[in-house]
Amino acid sequence: MVTGAERYFAEREAASSEYRDALTQAHSRIATVDGVMRALDDRRVTLGLSKAELARQAGMRPEVVRRLLGAGPANPTLSTVVALAEALMLEVEITTSAGVTGERSVAAGTHRRTA
Repeated sequence: MVTGAERYFAEREAASSEYRDALTQAHSRIATVDGVMRALDDRRVTLGLSKAELARQAGMRPEVVRRLLGAGPANPTLSTVVALAEALMLEVEITTSAGVTGERSVAAGTHRRTA
């Protein structure tokens, strides 16, 4: 059975390419965060650490780690991901996506992403 909300969002998606693109981008970001959190939790299990022990090693409260590595949605900060990765003897690395070039911004002296 389709709810009214599901029908509303399906109609918006069908009617607007901008909405469809934004939805696709949001799904991609959520999947990426979920993948990172699954990788951290898999490493925790491999090392035989409880969530409470991981929290202690990362300098966090156990309930925070339980929430982030639980079944619900997680939206951790980069700082939190780095702290968990360090406690699990992992490194966080950012790489260039396929089709993206690194053009240097003259004003800021930083790399600017272009597609």
